[in-house]
Amino acid sequence: MELSVVVPTLNGRERLASCLDALAAHAPDAEVVVVNGPSADGTTGMIRERDDVDVLVEVSDRKLNVARNAGLLTASGDAVALVGQDNAVEPSWTEGVHDALEGDDADVVTGPVHRSVRAGVTTESEECRTIDGREVTYFDGGNVAFTREAIESADGFDEYLVTGGARDCAHRLAANDYEVMWSSSVSVRHNDGDDGDEEDDDRDWGWKYRALAYRLVKNYGPRPGIFGRTLKDAVSDAASNAADVVRGEQAPSGWFGTGKRVTKNIAVGAKDGLWARFKDRSDARNPYGLSMRADRAVEVYDWRTDPETLDEPEQKR
Repeated sequence: MELSVVVPTLNGRERLASCLDALAAHAPDAEVVVVNGPSADGTTGMIRERDDVDVLVEVSDRKLNVARNAGLLTASGDAVALVGQDNAVEPSWTEGVHDALEGDDADVVTGPVHRSVRAGVTTESEECRTIDGREVTYFDGGNVAFTREAIESADGFDEYLVTGGARDCAHRLAANDYEVMWSSSVSVRHNDGDDGDEEDDDRDWGWKYRALAYRLVKNYGPRPGIFGRTLKDAVSDAASNAADVVRGEQAPSGWFGTGKRVTKNIAVGAKDGLWARFKDRSDARNPYGLSMRADRAVEVYDWRTDPETLDEPEQKR
């Protein structure tokens, strides 16, 4: 099995360097594709000075799912992994990926993200949920590996989404009967920092609920249970934030403003999800996916065939 590793990055130069160092140490035979953009911290120069990156793809769109798809399109392996810029693979990671995708015949494999805290290290466990009779195993978009068949059948990631792209992909993989395996060996260590973008940052309440309504309606249709779950989550978060108001940690006007923004975005997400469901009636359910465009890359530095082309990027096709 030939493994490619795609690392999307945005203004995370120092953490990216740690991520690449770990890949060089623990996955030396993997093809490494870095998708950058648009960073303004010297990331491009840093990558071009290294000899352990096979392809650098420069993109102009800040969306993480665009970067993921650009990397998937460029990678040549028959298995493709996604590793976040702020994650460092651990020594067991490569063997765990190979064992799962080859030995256990899994279609997708994911594992824990270890985070350092004062008391030690936190970890994660497998997250599964049954929705409309469909068992969905979620994965962290910064620590997952797919067979080429599985990720192409899902047509990559949905570029409509600013957040929740990995969870949306998990729903669509489950709909197509692809198995997502959890392996404790496929582990990474998270490097905390205050730069870069996190896909699942819930501070943007509007986008959180817009994405939730969109992906549920797109994947399951406008059913009462889908809207009930969305509203249940919204009420739970509203109650939690109301407690902040009582404690004086948030102004009442801010709480009401957030509520209005959440309500509006649920409506927008549901409408857009219904349109997406109508637009792509295939098994992929991905009208904004991998195959929908070919203009993501602004420049491509490809050193797989000719390392001497360091200063000669391929212009976008």
